[in-house]
Amino acid sequence: MPDPHPALLMFIGARYVEQRVSEAIAAAGYDDLTLAMARVAARLSEDGIRVTELAEQARITKQSASVLVDQLERAAYVVRVPDPADARARLVVIAPRGREVLDVARREERAIEREWTRHLGAERMAALKEALADLREITDPWLPGR
Repeated sequence: MPDPHPALLMFIGARYVEQRVSEAIAAAGYDDLTLAMARVAARLSEDGIRVTELAEQARITKQSASVLVDQLERAAYVVRVPDPADARARLVVIAPRGREVLDVARREERAIEREWTRHLGAERMAALKEALADLREITDPWLPGR
């Protein structure tokens, strides 16, 4: 493809990062975390999130999200806690083992960013990050304040 759409180029970069992070997580001994589980876990917030919201953000059914959260919970990556805003509801929050995995993922993400900065140069990398942040304003329905 001589002139790929910018979205395809972003997808290729995102897929590369996802693969590298998955490999780093497995190499650190967390080889029971599947890609599907990781994609759902990546949407966890500090305050917790309901399964229905996870499903919506991951663009999967509530049933699929429930199954994946069950798997994450059995593997001790997340816990379910009562929602303080609604006693009938439960929130999914990251557990200590999940935080360990998150630390591994963030280290690998920083390593990739350093590599990309060396390849592009600091100025072009800063411009890329700024442009992508600007695009997020019109593309991310879960952007806080939106």
